[in-house]
Amino acid sequence: MMPSDTRVEEALDRATGQRREEVAELLDLFEEVAQRPPVVWADRIVGFGQYEYTYDSGREGIAPEIAFASGAKHTLYLVEGFAERWPDLLDRLGPHRTSTACLYLTRLSAVDRDVLREILERSLATVRDGREADR
Repeated sequence: MMPSDTRVEEALDRATGQRREEVAELLDLFEEVAQRPPVVWADRIVGFGQYEYTYDSGREGIAPEIAFASGAKHTLYLVEGFAERWPDLLDRLGPHRTSTACLYLTRLSAVDRDVLREILERSLATVRDGREADR
């Protein structure tokens, strides 16, 4: 995945109605937590910060520290293994689904915003701490 030339507004404007309002709220929250400007990755993912990674296989790349995209649901891109690290937070979040590094929310209005902020803060800190450990 790479940063693209797509403008943030263009990526966000793909959401309509209530989802567009929620996307604006996500943008504000992510920007506040990350303290970095948004950059569009892969023409649709709004990312904040950036880090380099190397898998055990030797494959290398770059990725945003935290990111989100909105379609039929909001997809939040977090640190790998976040669900196993913080089940207590996920228990309090509200309706969601997870995968290895993604948190899926159908409606932002249905989740606890303070818990969501804490998940973002912990994910970001874990990514940044990992970078420091690699140096």
